[in-house]
Amino acid sequence: MHDTLSHFNTLVQELIEDEVVNPVAQHLPSDELFDTLDLDLSEDGVDNQTFRALFKDLVFRTTRTATKGFFNQLFGGRNEKAVLGDLMATVLNNSMYTYKAAGPMIGVEKVIVEKLCNYVGWDRESGGTIATGGSLANFMGLLMARDSAGTKIQTQGVRAKMTVYTSAESHYSVSKNASFSGIGRENVRKIKADDLGRMRVDLLEEAIKEDVENGFTPVLVNATAGTTVLGAFDPIDAISKICKQHDVWLHVDGAYCGSVLLSKTHKHLINGIEHVDSFSFNAHKMLNVPLTCSILLVKNASHLHQSFSNEAEYLYQTDHDEFNLGKTSLQCGKRNDALKFWTLWKQVGTNGLEKQVDKQFELADTAFRYVSNNPDYTVYSFKNSISICFNYKSIPARQLCTLLYEHSTLLVGYGSFRDEEFIRLVTMNPQHNTDDILNFFRTLEAFVEEHASLFEASV
Repeated sequence: MHDTLSHFNTLVQELIEDEVVNPVAQHLPSDELFDTLDLDLSEDGVDNQTFRALFKDLVFRTTRTATKGFFNQLFGGRNEKAVLGDLMATVLNNSMYTYKAAGPMIGVEKVIVEKLCNYVGWDRESGGTIATGGSLANFMGLLMARDSAGTKIQTQGVRAKMTVYTSAESHYSVSKNASFSGIGRENVRKIKADDLGRMRVDLLEEAIKEDVENGFTPVLVNATAGTTVLGAFDPIDAISKICKQHDVWLHVDGAYCGSVLLSKTHKHLINGIEHVDSFSFNAHKMLNVPLTCSILLVKNASHLHQSFSNEAEYLYQTDHDEFNLGKTSLQCGKRNDALKFWTLWKQVGTNGLEKQVDKQFELADTAFRYVSNNPDYTVYSFKNSISICFNYKSIPARQLCTLLYEHSTLLVGYGSFRDEEFIRLVTMNPQHNTDDILNFFRTLEAFVEEHASLFEASV
C-alpha cells in the first residue's frame, strides 16, 4: 500500500504541475484512442514499470476539469478539502446501506440531510438521501410522486393514465425517468418557457386542467432551479400554488443551481422552496465537491420509506431503520458520497459554502459585462445566471467550440434557445478569479485571429 500511495502522490504532483502549463490536455480524437493508448487487457498483466508509464499516459491525456481552461460542463475545479473526504471514502470502502457496515459515517450523511432540510425551512418530518447523480435524484422524486398518487402501484403496477409537467427547457432526465416509472414519455407535458427561459405558469395551469378533463391523473410538476442551457429559475412560489390547488406533487430539480439555498444573497431565486414536496441538487456543481454528490430532500420522509423500503433479513440485522440508510435508497450498495461534502462543510462552514456560491455569480457578472460591452459579441443570457451565452463575430458556436477543443485551446460548450445556437460559458469553478474569466475571452479572440482562415466561409 505504501508503494501505491507513493506512486499516487508523485503522479498527482506531476499532473498538477503540468496543468499550470497545459490547462487543456492534448486533444485525442476518439477514432485514434485505441491506437494511441495501450488500453488492452491481457491474461498475465504487465510489470510495474510498464504499468506506471502506461498509467501516466492515460492520466495526462484525460480531459482536465480543474484548470483555467475548462468551462465546458456544469462542474469544475478541485477543492482539496473535499478531495480529502473522497480519498478517505475510497480507502475506508464502506457501504452506506447499514450502520453495521458504515458505522459513524451514517451520522455524517444524516447530519448533512438534516442541516439542509433546516435551510429549506422544513420541520422534523423531513428527510433525504444522497444519490448517485441528479438524474437518479429526480427519478426518486418522480417515484415518490407516482406512489403518492396511487398507493397500490407498488403491488399492482401503473394502471391510471398519469401525467408529468416540466419546462421545455428542463433536463432530459425528466422524459427518461417517465419511461422508467411506467408513466411514459408521451405523458410528459413540456411547458413553454418565457423570454428568460422560465416555465410559463399560465400554460402549466391550462395543461393540468385539460388533462384532468380528459381523464388523466397529474402526478408531478418538475420545476427547475437553473436550467441546463440558460441557467434560468422557474417561479417556484407561483408553481407551488397551482400544485396545491390541484393536489399535484412539486419537485424542484436544482441539480445545477439549487445550491443558492445556502446563499443569503441569491436564495431569493428559489423563493417558495419551503412549499415543495421534494428538492434535489448536486453538491458536485456549485459547491465544488468531487463527482458525484447529489442530494434528494423530501418534506415528509415517510415517502422515502413508502417508495424505497423493502425487507431483507440478510442485510438489515441490527440497529433501527433510521440508521440503515438502505431503507430509504433506490440502491443497495451505496458509496459514501457524504464524507467529501462533510469534510468541506466542516472546514469552511456554511459561510464558506455561501462564499463559493456567491463567487460564481460574481464571475458570471464579470463575463456578462464583458460580452455586453463589446460590439463583437451577441448576448443571449441575462442577469442572475451563471450561464453566460453569447456568439463572437457571428461565427457559428458549434464550429468555434469544436475548433477550440480540437486545438487543445479551451473547453467550452454550446447550447440553443428558441432556434438560436450560442456558446455557453459556465462560471462553475469558484477557484477561478476575475482574470481567469477575462483570459478566457482574450484566448478565444486570439484564437479566432490566429486561425482566421478557418472562419472566413462562415462569417
